[in-house]
Amino acid sequence: MAGSGPASKPRKPAKQKWQPEGRRLDGRKTFLTRRDTSCGMEVQQALERLHMTIFSQSVSPCGKFLAAGNNYGQIAVFSLSAALSSEAKEESKKPVVTFVAHDGPVYSLVSTDRHLLSAGDGEVKAWLWGEILKKVRAGALCGERKADVPQRESLDLSCALSLPPRAVRRYGAGIPHTGERACWGGALLVLFPPLRLTPFALLNRSSLEVPEINALLLNPKENSLLLAGGDCQLHTMDLETGTFTRALRGHSDYIHCLALRERSPEVLSGSEDGTVRLWDLRTGEEVQTIEVYRHEECARPQNGKWIGCLATDSDWMVCGGGPALTLWHLRSATPTTVFPLRAPQKHVTFYQDLILSAGQGPCVNQWQLSGELKAQVPGSSPSLLSLSLNQQPAAPECKVLTAAGNSCRVDVFTNLGYRAFSLSFS
Repeated sequence: MAGSGPASKPRKPAKQKWQPEGRRLDGRKTFLTRRDTSCGMEVQQALERLHMTIFSQSVSPCGKFLAAGNNYGQIAVFSLSAALSSEAKEESKKPVVTFVAHDGPVYSLVSTDRHLLSAGDGEVKAWLWGEILKKVRAGALCGERKADVPQRESLDLSCALSLPPRAVRRYGAGIPHTGERACWGGALLVLFPPLRLTPFALLNRSSLEVPEINALLLNPKENSLLLAGGDCQLHTMDLETGTFTRALRGHSDYIHCLALRERSPEVLSGSEDGTVRLWDLRTGEEVQTIEVYRHEECARPQNGKWIGCLATDSDWMVCGGGPALTLWHLRSATPTTVFPLRAPQKHVTFYQDLILSAGQGPCVNQWQLSGELKAQVPGSSPSLLSLSLNQQPAAPECKVLTAAGNSCRVDVFTNLGYRAFSLSFS
C-alpha cells in the first residue's frame, strides 16, 4: 500500500566534477566543465595560430637547429637535421623547444657562438644555446613528443639589457652608473631593466615610449653588436665588456634594417624617413645619405617612402620598401637596376649571383643582377617578412633556405626551385 512502508531517503544530487563558478548575464550562477575549458583552450590556440606572425629567424652555431620568433613573444626551436632526415615524420616538423622570451613580439634574432640573442620592446635578451640544446636532449632521452610537452616552457635567461632612456643614456665608461651587472661570456654586462629605471628616467619617459628594437646585427671583426629601432638611432655594444660604446644619430624616424659591409668598417641603415645612411664605425660619423624616394625611377608615392629591407655586397647595395626594390652602386650613389615588382619588399639578400627578396605576397623572388626575374617560388604564407640562409659549414646536410611571415609556418626550401615542406609552431 502506498505510504505503508518506511519513507525512502531522497537521492543526493550527483557530485559535479571541477565546476568553476561563473555568472550568466541574468545573474544566475553557471558552471564550466573540464570539457568546456579544454574546448576553450583549443579555440584560443587555434586563434593564436590563425593570427600568428613570425618576424625573425636565426640558425644555431652548429647549423642543425633553427630558432623562430613570433608576435606573441615566443621562440620556437626546430631541429633541421630531424626534419630533413629520410626518416622524418610529421612530429619532426614541430618545435623541439618552445619558450616565452618577451612580453611583446620578438622582432629580431641573431646567434653568436654561444648565445641566441632576441630583441623585443626596448630590450635584448641572451639565451645560451647550450641550455636550449640541453632541453632538446632531455626531451629525447625521456622519449617525449612535443604534443606531450607544455606548449610554453620556461628557459633560464642568460642575461638581458635594455636601451637606457635618453635622459640617462651615457656611453663608454659612464654606463655603469645605472642598472645592474651580470655575466656575459665571462665579462660583465650592465643591465637596464625597463621596469627598474631611475626616478629621473621615469619622469622623462612613459611606458608608451619604450622603443622596439627592429634590427640586430653582429660585427664579428670588432666583436660587437649593432642594434637599432624605434628611437631612430644605431647603438653599438661591445660584447666583451657588455657596454654601449656609441650612438649613431641622423635618422628622423624608425630604423627598420641594418647591413654590414664586409670589406670596410661601415654599416648601412634603412629607415622610415626614406633614407639609407652609411656610417663609419671607427668614428661614428655619417659618410653618405641616399634619399631613395627622391629618385624618380625608384619612387612610388602610393606606397610611401619607408625603407624596409637592404643588403650589401662590396660596392653594391640593394634596398626596397615603399620605393621599388633597386640595386645601387654605392660609390656613385646611383641606382643601376630597378626590379619590376609592384609589391613592397620586406627582406632581401645577395646569394651567389642572385638577389633573393620577399614581402607582400607568398613568393620568394629570385632576381638576376640585370633585373630579370629568374623565378618566383610560392610558399605557404600570404606574406613573407623573413628569409634565412643556413650556410653553416658544420652542417652541410642542413643547407636550406627558410622563409616565414604572416602564418604559423616556416617554409623550407632544400633548393631554390621549390618548397620541400613547412615547419609549424602548432
